[in-house]
Amino acid sequence: MEGNGSIDMFSEVIENQFLQAAKLVESHLDSEIQKLDQIGEDELELLKEKRLAALRKAHQQKQEWLSKGHGEYREIASERDFFQEVKESEKVVCHFYRDTTFRCKILDRHLAILAKKHLETKFLKLNVEKAPFLCERLRIKVIPTLALLRDGKTQDYVVGFTDLGNTDDFNTETLEWRLGCSDVINYSGNLMEPPFQSQKKFGTNFTKLEKKTIQGKKYDSDSDDD
Repeated sequence: MEGNGSIDMFSEVIENQFLQAAKLVESHLDSEIQKLDQIGEDELELLKEKRLAALRKAHQQKQEWLSKGHGEYREIASERDFFQEVKESEKVVCHFYRDTTFRCKILDRHLAILAKKHLETKFLKLNVEKAPFLCERLRIKVIPTLALLRDGKTQDYVVGFTDLGNTDDFNTETLEWRLGCSDVINYSGNLMEPPFQSQKKFGTNFTKLEKKTIQGKKYDSDSDDD
């Protein structure tokens, strides 16, 4: 009999705790409903207008980017085209390539994917044979090289595949991370965690090359894999 009494008491405690929890949830819901009830029609209309304005602005920005050739990976024919394209857009990635360099074709595949994903950035390619003046001006000595530009000025370079895990088999996410390090795309990942398949060679603190490295020994010592 005493055992049954203990069970009944335990059941009663559990039931009371459950009821108290239910009352807390109900009280919270009542509070939230009351807050909604206190928002007047004018305030709701204002919130709706702000939301619609934000959506309209985002749509207009997207249409502007598309009108300037964003959203696709395009080849330009000349140095003159390069200066015009760069002048039109805030963020530009330009691949300086040569037909006989097989690594350029590897980059082409990844850049075509990223161009569709990152409408905020213009993705271009230019044959170095058609741009001798520009290659000299930008100190492009290694093929492939990506020039990363913001507001018409070259901010950084990706020279060869050294920054991409030093392998031909890097994935698109690795290139995306590298472009994000230079703030030439809107990168949503963690820049402190490069998606290399093996990070031992570089360590986990690598984020971006210093300018002196790009223009100094590492830049000059890379070899052209024709």
